[in-house]
Amino acid sequence: MQTDNKYKQVALLVHTCDRYEFLYKGFEIFFNQFWDHNIATNNYFATEEIIVDIKPFKNILSGKAEWSDRLIKILSDEIKEDYVLYMQEDMWLTKPVNGQFFKELFSYAISNSIDCIKLHSSEVYQTIPTGTDFCGLSLTKLNNEKSKYLMSHQVTLWKKEFLLKQLRKNEHPWRNERRATKRLKKTNPTIYHVDYFAENGKNEINKNINPSIRSEYFTVSVNGMLGENSKLFIDKLSKSNANPDYLSKLKYHCDNELTHDGKPKPRKEDFFQKIKRWIR
Repeated sequence: MQTDNKYKQVALLVHTCDRYEFLYKGFEIFFNQFWDHNIATNNYFATEEIIVDIKPFKNILSGKAEWSDRLIKILSDEIKEDYVLYMQEDMWLTKPVNGQFFKELFSYAISNSIDCIKLHSSEVYQTIPTGTDFCGLSLTKLNNEKSKYLMSHQVTLWKKEFLLKQLRKNEHPWRNERRATKRLKKTNPTIYHVDYFAENGKNEINKNINPSIRSEYFTVSVNGMLGENSKLFIDKLSKSNANPDYLSKLKYHCDNELTHDGKPKPRKEDFFQKIKRWIR
């Protein structure tokens, strides 16, 4: 278990819910395979009520509540660091993470009191060069007017107080992304972007001197079930002959189309059947 260091100013926060406990082990396996553990963060794995041992994280509890309420509580009561590197449990790494990149990134963000730096590549963003780069990856600013989403829950470095301002009580994740984007469009803050993580293999959107330094992760969850990307990790575990018990569980869930909490795939109900049910 990592020992907290009061001089570290960045919290690496993995925010999850108890229903997705099935994914924790996979996140842990691939995080520890590809993460640079010399990166200066205090690491937190935030569950609701269940207690878990996910290395190298300190397990913190939010209690049962809506997504935004749980995150507000964690940030307010548990996270003391000024900055938060936000991730979720279904983001499984596939390429090494470069410690020097994060050393330069954290130093710049803290020294310049930056509110937000998005670290995932997505076509929803339109960017403007700044002339600054970290290890050959360009730091850009979002064109807030032309970008489709300003609020997202992909990997992002946030100033904690700025992140808290984007949250409202009783917002589920999708509502928060929509409504917080509208709020940000009105306030028009400076939001930065770097092409560090290729999310689901997406290409870079900026002009970078050294794109080879990029890391990568794939999201394995779709509507509470293992998505197509999970087959990549099943294949990786099969070839490594490691974690055979977890590999077996992944295969079983995938083959039988089970939800993360072990339930059968929800059956799509015919529209007219819904009407019949409603009028009974």
